[in-house]
Amino acid sequence: MNKVNNIQGLSYVNPEGIVPFENNPFEVRDDEEMKSLIESIREYGILTPLVVSRQGRRGDVIQLVSGHRRLHAAKELGLQVVPVSYVTMTPAEIEIAVVDSNLQREHILPSEKAKAFKMKMDAISHQGKSTSRQLVDKLKSAEFISQAESGRQVQRYIRLTHLIPELSDMVDKGKIEDSVYIHIPLIIQAICINGMISVKEKMLK
Repeated sequence: MNKVNNIQGLSYVNPEGIVPFENNPFEVRDDEEMKSLIESIREYGILTPLVVSRQGRRGDVIQLVSGHRRLHAAKELGLQVVPVSYVTMTPAEIEIAVVDSNLQREHILPSEKAKAFKMKMDAISHQGKSTSRQLVDKLKSAEFISQAESGRQVQRYIRLTHLIPELSDMVDKGKIEDSVYIHIPLIIQAICINGMISVKEKMLK
């Protein structure tokens, strides 16, 4: 178990002992923003504590909930300890928190948002509130999924999770316009359905 020192309501732990969220839909990238974050932490330290939760049968797993970019920057700087704030959460609640804490980021790829919405809906479903499809179909506003997107838009994003990697990459790189990519899965489905109908018609002839 990681040694924890409590100082003024905060805990300080070795960043190597913190487990990043395994299915995080938001990629931690070594881009210009990361470089700026590293320099900021180098100069001022980590001003906002990472949010973690004890998981595992013995509570000996320190699961990261919020602060994946800060954790990455801390490791790059070789920091020995980072400030953390502990919360008590179930695995489903952690999934929801991971999504909500990252949707406020300025730059989010369409594929990241799609995976995030899908993960949050599945997590809510696991909590017994509703099934994923029922949740979006019944809500007039997507307040349980996104404060900024309508239920229909949430559905459109989630359809992107069914894209093949090549198409998903094209969407993320902006090679397919916004007005088009949300309809791609439906177009593919239509092509597949029409293809199946054509095959059946040929077989019946």
